[in-house]
Amino acid sequence: MSTVVKPRQPSLAQLRAFAAVAEHLHFRDAAAAIGMSQPALSGAVSALEETLGVTLLERTTRKVLLSPAGERLSVRAKAVLAEVGALMEEAEAVRAPFTGALRLGVIPTVAPYVLPTVLRLAHDRYPDLDLQVHEEQTASLLDGLAAGRLDLLLLAVPLGVPGVTELPLFDEDFVLVTPLDHWLGGREGIPREALRSLNLLLLDEGHCLRDQALDICREAGRADVPATTTAAGLSTLVQLVAGGLGVTLLPRTAVRVETSRSSQLLTASFADPAPTRRVALAMRAGAARAEEYEELAAALRGAMEDLPVRIVHRGDGDDQPAAPGSPAPA
Repeated sequence: MSTVVKPRQPSLAQLRAFAAVAEHLHFRDAAAAIGMSQPALSGAVSALEETLGVTLLERTTRKVLLSPAGERLSVRAKAVLAEVGALMEEAEAVRAPFTGALRLGVIPTVAPYVLPTVLRLAHDRYPDLDLQVHEEQTASLLDGLAAGRLDLLLLAVPLGVPGVTELPLFDEDFVLVTPLDHWLGGREGIPREALRSLNLLLLDEGHCLRDQALDICREAGRADVPATTTAAGLSTLVQLVAGGLGVTLLPRTAVRVETSRSSQLLTASFADPAPTRRVALAMRAGAARAEEYEELAAALRGAMEDLPVRIVHRGDGDDQPAAPGSPAPA
């Protein structure tokens, strides 16, 4: 009578180790990313290779490369780990809503101006929620959401990304920020066409607000904006304006914070319909905690009514924002 020998199964630790190496292609960086010692990580990958009976990595003295088998199996390993993460997330959601960790990613042009409202709501209404905030640019946030590193995003939309569900929160106008002596400073109802001749200062590549500003310029009939001077953040951008290097566009929520830093600035508003951006929460389609995120979005809409924005109510015509909130002072 023969005995059937069951094939060995890889462990989750082995899969995590391999996925980390596949992502970083560097043992030290991969070990640091998952909080494992380098010898333990190397041993886990070797054990996985033995279990699967294939060579996953090509190791040299200078670098690590994925073998052809490693290229194929790394996709499967990441999918398995994502499903395990979803399983744990589902179990956590079943145990109790709004408890445990919620890893929220936020873009830099939203974080300083909207996060205070988010944090206050979380503290007052969801005291058992461990809200963890990560400020990154849009591309990095979307990668983190897809990989399961982040649970929920707060950013400008539309994203147009398959597998991501957007929960609209509000629309806000863009405002033109100028030096004191600029001919448009302090004016209201300026036409978008005025942007055609202005020395417009922009954020660095990678910021979605830069892309939005360029889109507004194209809509105004301007083909390009020479990038003679750029900035990594809105605070620096506004200081460049105060120094007389040009003008810039700010979302309305940023105006009060950023223009209060200098007495050498004026703002100007556009004629209707003013250029706007929409800010939303974004989650993985079919997320285990989708109902929680929907509830959180609804609570945030109520909490954000005091901001200088137009709240977008779900189920009430997402493209039809509610009445404007109180405008921010110029």
